[in-house]
Amino acid sequence: MTDDHQLRVSKIQNGTVIDHVEAGQALNVLAILGIDGTSGEAVSVGMNVPSDRLGRKDIVKVEGRELSQSEVDVLSLIAPAASINIVRDYEVVEKNRVVRPETVSGIVSCPNRNCISNADEPITSGFAVLSDGVRCDYCGTIVREKEIAANLDVS
Repeated sequence: MTDDHQLRVSKIQNGTVIDHVEAGQALNVLAILGIDGTSGEAVSVGMNVPSDRLGRKDIVKVEGRELSQSEVDVLSLIAPAASINIVRDYEVVEKNRVVRPETVSGIVSCPNRNCISNADEPITSGFAVLSDGVRCDYCGTIVREKEIAANLDVS
């Protein structure tokens, strides 16, 4: 018999907990943060865990790292319901829900091959953030929320 109230992933001493991520997006969160397991930071990932609010959710815990605002902005595109918890000495000292910015630049690539942002022009991609995706500033192509992860420029 299992108890749904038991701790599924251990607490972290210092770092960031990204909670209420849509189920199945945890690996995209790791990609956005540039975490591939080679840098030595301790990471815990819970995928498809029960959630009262979302039904199922993912959780990512990163030991020894607090996210920058630009990282949170990118996360808001693929995890608009996420909360960012800053942990120090095993206690949550700050808890914020992500807030989508009005625009993003340089973090999403336009999927339209004919868009000027994909040419060899010295411009940075730019998108207006919509309620369910983003719209390219140059060609107007709309990238829906489910497609954003595939078009992230995390290089």
